[in-house]
Amino acid sequence: MLSRARYANALLLTLLLPCVAACGDDSSEGPGSGAASGGTGGGAGGTPNTGPAYALTVQVFGPDGGDTQSYITVTGSLDSDKPLSLDDGIEVQGRALGVGPDGGGAVFVTGDAAPTVTRYDLQADGSLKEGDTISFQGKGLARIGEYGTQFHFVSETKAYFFDGPTAQVVVWNPKEMAVTGDIPLESLVIQDAGLSYSSSPPLRLGDDVITFAGWRLGSEVPSQAAVVIVDSTTDQATVVTDDRCGYVRDGVVGPDGLIYMATEAYGAAVHRLNPDNAAAPCMLRFDPETRQFDPDFHVELNTLFDGDTAGSIFGGPGGKAFLRVLDESAYEIAADTHPRVLASAPAWRWASVTLGDEPKAEVLDGEPSGGSVLTVALGDRTFLLEFDGQESTTLRELGDEGPGAAGVTAPGLAFSAVKLR
Repeated sequence: MLSRARYANALLLTLLLPCVAACGDDSSEGPGSGAASGGTGGGAGGTPNTGPAYALTVQVFGPDGGDTQSYITVTGSLDSDKPLSLDDGIEVQGRALGVGPDGGGAVFVTGDAAPTVTRYDLQADGSLKEGDTISFQGKGLARIGEYGTQFHFVSETKAYFFDGPTAQVVVWNPKEMAVTGDIPLESLVIQDAGLSYSSSPPLRLGDDVITFAGWRLGSEVPSQAAVVIVDSTTDQATVVTDDRCGYVRDGVVGPDGLIYMATEAYGAAVHRLNPDNAAAPCMLRFDPETRQFDPDFHVELNTLFDGDTAGSIFGGPGGKAFLRVLDESAYEIAADTHPRVLASAPAWRWASVTLGDEPKAEVLDGEPSGGSVLTVALGDRTFLLEFDGQESTTLRELGDEGPGAAGVTAPGLAFSAVKLR
């Protein structure tokens, strides 16, 4: 067992995991064909390139929001002001995710067409070469979704996929492209409720892989929070629950080595629109050493913002933490507003949070944006995936003071990205 000091020192590991966030309630798959140049990642004329390389997976909608097509494209820069082109990208049917170990030289493509994962390896000229495909169907999966962060790469030969519909962790070998086992999570099953996991990368503290579960029950959010801890040396899982509030799907490590968890923006939106459908959004505290929730720590998030709705806690560089707070002057809430629409509306401001026994928050300057934020960890940098309708996605780096300057922009919706080199 790690000491609390070592847990505190492990803070910087919380965003270094090779998982990628994806948004929404479904994701798509379909192996691409052959090798493709990935945009700006390779050298001209096949010249080897040893510079950075990143794979972005982009979804493009058909006419009138019809059939969608995804593309896997490679770029050498996340800071370019030149939009990415998808002309040379690998085509993938439907909505796809691309995940992989950070700097591992490969992207694993999956999604909602089938419960399969296809490996693509980065070539010296910056192209991607298709490799083997494996199926999770034998573990009872009909498809793979909903977030790229449900994948975690423990090592070159071990990876996890946290699946909500079947309440299990599928264990697989990304080097040999073989399914090697499963870890049941039956205690996460709530009758008739949909189970999902955090859209932020799992925490990695020592050998423990830690993620958070949330449930939707129709238009309601059950008052249940859960921490899922998998010991990567034994593949044994521990699930710890708390019933003081629900949809607590985000967590960060505080300066004290404890994990601070908060209701995600969707759960906050459910409560704002109908308080009877969800407990008040809250912050809870969990000790990863004792594997217990702090029974004396329960902070309703609106008390940090003079009664305003808040949710979605995120970790930033240097141990920084942030929340989103709803600015109702920026969005007109109608009687029939759906919680998902409100959670995604450009009406949520960023706030920095000081964690501890008595958390404090300060709303930051800047334009409001959607509350349900998608983040990707690429090397030692964390980026927000900001959508402009269905037209494009901009990567914006999360810094000490919140979102920074806009980086590279891609056409369509980029739900995932991975650092290849």
